[in-house]
Amino acid sequence: MKKLIVLLVALLISISLPGAVNAAGQPKFSDVPQTKHFAEAVESLAERNIIGGYPDGTFKPGNPITRGQAAAIIAKMLELNTDKVKNPGFKDVSPENGYYKAIAALAEKEIIGGYEDGRYGPNDPIKRGQMASILVKAFDLPRYAIEENPFKDVKNYPYISHSQNILIIYHLGITTGTSATTFSPNASITRGQAAKLLKATEELKPQMKTMKGSEFGWKRIEWFNDQEKNPGVFKAALVTGRKTPAGYTGDRLQIVPLKEGTGTLSFGEGSDFFPDDTNFKKYYVHVKKTDGEWSVTLEETDDHFPTAAGLEMTQEQTKQVEKVSLETMEGEPLSDSVAFKFCKKGMIDNLCIDIDNPGQYIATVSYKGGEEIRYGIEVKQRTAHFYYSIRTLQERTSHSVDLSNDNYYSVKPGHKIGKHIIPKGSEQIAVVTREKNTNIFRAEAKKSGNFMVEFPDDRVRVYSEGHVFFEGISIDVEQLGTILYVTVRPYLHDYWM
Repeated sequence: MKKLIVLLVALLISISLPGAVNAAGQPKFSDVPQTKHFAEAVESLAERNIIGGYPDGTFKPGNPITRGQAAAIIAKMLELNTDKVKNPGFKDVSPENGYYKAIAALAEKEIIGGYEDGRYGPNDPIKRGQMASILVKAFDLPRYAIEENPFKDVKNYPYISHSQNILIIYHLGITTGTSATTFSPNASITRGQAAKLLKATEELKPQMKTMKGSEFGWKRIEWFNDQEKNPGVFKAALVTGRKTPAGYTGDRLQIVPLKEGTGTLSFGEGSDFFPDDTNFKKYYVHVKKTDGEWSVTLEETDDHFPTAAGLEMTQEQTKQVEKVSLETMEGEPLSDSVAFKFCKKGMIDNLCIDIDNPGQYIATVSYKGGEEIRYGIEVKQRTAHFYYSIRTLQERTSHSVDLSNDNYYSVKPGHKIGKHIIPKGSEQIAVVTREKNTNIFRAEAKKSGNFMVEFPDDRVRVYSEGHVFFEGISIDVEQLGTILYVTVRPYLHDYWM
């Protein structure tokens, strides 16, 4: 019985070893004609003693490749040391198994894993989705976060194990789908297909530079930004580590060159929203290509770039702007004619001007016809980034609301609101007045703060459907340096009875 087992193991190993070779040193398999799409890959890998055929001189390219066979082939391609390996603990892979060393070596590198029940399944046909994940890990392909997904049978969710890896090898051109809209992640892979996939991965793996968090004494790399300047020069990808009994394996940042030029990269440990609580690095990334080879050079910096301050207004208003002047918050003139352009901040229309340094400023926008509107600008340095953090505030020191003729909520026609109560001390925030015998209230801003003016006599029903009542008006004053912006609005309450 022992002899039979030894013979069987020897036969299994021969599947991943070199087959017949002709006198010229070229692999030759009778069932792999040159017309087959995988022929070149099969012969190339066989010539390098990475794959082999059967004793009868065939390769059997249409047979499914098993998980054990795939492990043996990939371990050879990666030139892993299989002499001293740790037992991975798969209950169906004993040290006597012909693929044990290869499986153990790949498991130790976290390239492969087993099933939830503790098996590895060395004799199970490997599936297309599984192969995608193995290729990404084995060849350390860039872990791009890819949104574009043409496949209906690949759900691009983080918790679906193979989805991102499928999209990675697809977008790198390593493989295609089984149709324009399907990938068939649960379909088995044949030996011929596996050879072509492995060869394509070798050839199409992009050159890249990799940095580990441990190089900087960090436990983690938790964020990065490769989009601040010339985002098409390179692309970065984050490879997160794993918790193991031996500790956390560590995070890595991959930098993939795309074209010659200089871009920027910032990354760090901790939150980039709280730079005082984070470790970070900022680099210029210089990319060059010489004799077909990419080089990536990192130049550490603490530079900041001029940053656009958005002055909110409509696109039509921007067409009426004659000039923009800029001064410090203390009134020191900086420029009587600042370059400006129309821009959007999110979905909001803005007039944008560039600010070079941190501080507080006042921009005065002069319109045709003589109107002027002032904006406060606060520029703060974000040490972990190349651009400043900017807040702007339009000046509006006076504002009113007519509760008989509000755009959204009004009292019933002819109704006069009774007594109103202004809280004591609120005049330090804003002075509230009411036009005689009207429902018009006005506030003149004094400093930052908010309060409510109550209507104590009765709840005044809003002239609309539902059970919405006025209980008063709210006054809110924002402040940026000496610039004030006041808003008066109805204070509403829903009563569902």
